[in-house]
Amino acid sequence: MEWVVIISVLVMTGLSLLRVNVIIAIIAAAITAGLMAGLSFVDSIDLLVSGMGGGADTALSYILLGAFAIAISYTGITTILVNYLIRVLTGKKTMMLLAIAGVASLSQNVIPVHIAFIPILIPPLLKLFDTMRLDRRAVATALTFGLKAPYMMIPAGFGLIFHKIIVESMGENGVNLTVNQTALSMLIPGFGMVVGLFVAIFITYRKDRDAIPGAGGTVGAMAPSIDKKVRFNRKHGLTIVAILAALVVQIVTKNLIAGALTGLVAMFLFVAVPFKKGDKIVTDGISMMGMIAFVMLVASGYGTVLTETGSVDALIEVSSGFLENSNQALIAIVLLLVGLVVTIGIGSSFGTIPIIAALYVPICVVAGFSPLATASLIGTAGALGDAGSPASDSTLGPTAGLNADGKHNHIWDTCVPTFLHFNIPLFIFGWIAAIVL
Repeated sequence: MEWVVIISVLVMTGLSLLRVNVIIAIIAAAITAGLMAGLSFVDSIDLLVSGMGGGADTALSYILLGAFAIAISYTGITTILVNYLIRVLTGKKTMMLLAIAGVASLSQNVIPVHIAFIPILIPPLLKLFDTMRLDRRAVATALTFGLKAPYMMIPAGFGLIFHKIIVESMGENGVNLTVNQTALSMLIPGFGMVVGLFVAIFITYRKDRDAIPGAGGTVGAMAPSIDKKVRFNRKHGLTIVAILAALVVQIVTKNLIAGALTGLVAMFLFVAVPFKKGDKIVTDGISMMGMIAFVMLVASGYGTVLTETGSVDALIEVSSGFLENSNQALIAIVLLLVGLVVTIGIGSSFGTIPIIAALYVPICVVAGFSPLATASLIGTAGALGDAGSPASDSTLGPTAGLNADGKHNHIWDTCVPTFLHFNIPLFIFGWIAAIVL
């Protein structure tokens, strides 16, 4: 039973690397897990479908955020930002990538819209990327950095949710820490993310590269043309008010759906977007974000198959038995490996932490790890695998923007680069944090 998670994750990863559609790959992995756990083929599918409801909240929020993004784009305010970036950064590859990473970082803490900014900002820049011969794998890496590193290190916005989950999960297992302490424990692993970003920008993807037409298979929302004559007007001012309203509601309610719905309704009430365009805007939003939403639904079902069949518990139990007489260095390595496998399968660092905390806390207490070291291991293991997972929004979001013209492959141009540049340094720096804290 302990091999179920590992083999099913290998099935998903292998099929994805062979360019099988990610939804088919996840379904195949879920069925594999079910069959190995003793379920019938039909029962495996039924369990997968029953678990998809767990991702309904996320899926709906992404659809609404997609519609909100389309509405914002319709007003032309995005064109003003894009024109500024084109004017200032054309020919400056490194500055362009660092600026993209910076904007992405704001989406987690300062303006917590998560991946919703990507379909607004990135498609209009694709032609510029091609003109500059900018390697889109570097852009994907910069975007994923911004979607992960800030919430790992900064306890605000999505980061506050992440660190509260760590605190609550550890508290349920007998170790008490504050949010500020968990943030401190994640600084060293977070620095590993910075190292990975710099390696990608300054070394791995520094050379010119032409995007390959058709590399992404299907084409997303086509990259819009840029109107250089757009000037800031009353409609844009009302759009900013709608964005701020969405932000305030999201922060107060801690609910993405409420925030996105508020912003979308405000756009229509302010007549920033004509009411008659409502159907088209929602349809385009579904077209843009529907794939991500459905992948998250299927990934939720896959996570249910892994947990309900006892596969994750079996892996945890075997790992726990193996570590009984080991030293701290080896224990940290094994725990991080378990976190990597589980998170790649489930595709969510936030959803993984409560599962792995039940294993990590007792082992870390017996092995003599400090509370800070334990928090670092839990946070790092949860974040490991989020980058590089075919089912993670940290990879699906960048692909949604970069493949708007069909020239960016989800697995080879997003998942593999982010896996190599973030999971490897995260593993190393997370291990160092566990030893030195």
